Amino acid sequence: MDPVHPDGPATAATGPSAEALTDLLGAIGYAELTAGLRMATDALGAPGLGVRIWMGRAAGAELEHFERIAARLRELGHDPEVVMAPFAAPVDAFHERTRPRDWLEALVKAYVGDGIARDFYREVAQHVDGRSRELIESVLQVDAQDEFVVRALTDAIELDPAVAGRLALWARRLVGEAIAQTQYVALERDALLGLLVGGHGNGVDLADLGRMFTRLIELHGERMARLGLTP
Repeated sequence: MDPVHPDGPATAATGPSAEALTDLLGAIGYAELTAGLRMATDALGAPGLGVRIWMGRAAGAELEHFERIAARLRELGHDPEVVMAPFAAPVDAFHERTRPRDWLEALVKAYVGDGIARDFYREVAQHVDGRSRELIESVLQVDAQDEFVVRALTDAIELDPAVAGRLALWARRLVGEAIAQTQYVALERDALLGLLVGGHGNGVDLADLGRMFTRLIELHGERMARLGLTP
């Protein structure tokens, strides 16, 4: 596989790997854009000013991530809006199917649903050029956000243990929807699928794909354990 040369001129590269990189950046860019807008909206329903402030800042960080992805696409000679367009309908449909009922469900969604998506994009990013991989990993690094979400949710569960069952059920629904969403991205975009199976055109290694999705489920289980909830 010939990666996009990270230090070359700011023009669009060609070839299967370049198409896959463009798709990957487009998918992540739209995910970050919608995550920022969603977090800002959900912040209005939070009960305390401190949580609202944090969620507002998190929304700003997501939008800044989007801008960095958009800048990289422009460096490669692409219009970010055009590149992101194919991902708008499926991502929007996912969010319509998983609309949270309150701020606690919104935090679980950010932690579980977005967490699975981040893990998936990290898997794909292992096969792109160094500069793009560094950018993607930086954008997907949200340890401070996860720590806040875990603390806020565990505090809420301690105050009202009855919410634990509801949030666990919500998380199970989210993981199913999130895995379906990542499968759509992996299987419907030929260039990305080629990247996942090593860039070879001699068939898809379904065993490798299966192992990747198993890893996603295992990482989800670790997140749920941090919340004290059953996956």
